[in-house]
Amino acid sequence: MPIRIPDALPATDLLAQENIFVMTEYRAMHQDIRPLRVVLLNLMPTKIATETQILRKLSNTPLQIEITLLRMASHDAKNVSEQHLETFYRTFDDIAHEHFDGMIITGAPVELLDFEEVDYWDELCQIMDWSRTHVHSTLHICWGAQAGIYYHYGVPKHELPAKMTGVFKHRQIQAKLTSPLLRGFDDTFWAPHSRYTEVRAEDIDAHPELELLAVSDEAGVYAAKSIDSRRFFVFGHPEYDRATLNAEYERDCGRMDDAPMPAHYYPGDDPTQAPQSNWRAHAQLLYTNWLNYYVYQTTPYDVRLAGKEDMDEHAVAKQQSHVPSESPYVEREDDDGYDPWSDRREEPPMFEPDPWR
Repeated sequence: MPIRIPDALPATDLLAQENIFVMTEYRAMHQDIRPLRVVLLNLMPTKIATETQILRKLSNTPLQIEITLLRMASHDAKNVSEQHLETFYRTFDDIAHEHFDGMIITGAPVELLDFEEVDYWDELCQIMDWSRTHVHSTLHICWGAQAGIYYHYGVPKHELPAKMTGVFKHRQIQAKLTSPLLRGFDDTFWAPHSRYTEVRAEDIDAHPELELLAVSDEAGVYAAKSIDSRRFFVFGHPEYDRATLNAEYERDCGRMDDAPMPAHYYPGDDPTQAPQSNWRAHAQLLYTNWLNYYVYQTTPYDVRLAGKEDMDEHAVAKQQSHVPSESPYVEREDDDGYDPWSDRREEPPMFEPDPWR
């Protein structure tokens, strides 16, 4: 099934060129199924590139997904036009009353700052707190993972002696080989990292509400999750394109004389050679597994209940009393026996030939 995004978003044409079917908003609204609602909090300065990378991963699944792009109102983005932000992005105040099946929080180039020194930290904390009761499952990436695991569980980050950059070999934790997030992964797999700080495995292992999923002997922790499977933390950049690390390396070389070259990235460690991509299949599988096992199969059919797992019965009842009787996101029969936590009860999706073949 296609991904549902605004027609004029720059990523639309790029994804279409890759034979990814992007559905128009008109067509999506006339299908008799409820799309998954996913909000992407994009903290990266290269917003258009990050949008495209993540949407590419989300689109290659059999699910229809409605994407909401979110930005920080308390931060002045300097690497993207204000017109792009005004056209395609919303702020937290715009969506605070809404519920989402899934949320993705990206990385940001602020690792060397203490969390509390980041100019939008208070707003980010407000959003992460809101996600407990308004989002069914949240995927945190790189610095977003460090920020999320610190905010929710108090796990600290530690500065590295040098930038961790490159594509590194990882292994699943033996006891967690059956984790659905990594289902289908090889025993060892490769993934990009680009960061100046790390979260340590022993700190995650020591927390009773967290479990470690995958690590690298060179790069350290790659993936962890909460025991209740509501929050996922990926400390690398599985969404990166083949050329992303190269662009970062060229940028760093322009800023410093001893910029670290990405490890295991260029053939023969020769930066004049075109880099090879050996992580795309596992990256796609990670996003697909998250959407399938931890969003689609467990989110309530009534999106208004998404995220209420962390609320007590009194809070749920109070919030439900303010929910309109009709929701623009849900199509279902209003029978007396309806259970919003039961089977999604979707109509079979309509499949059409791929228009790009």
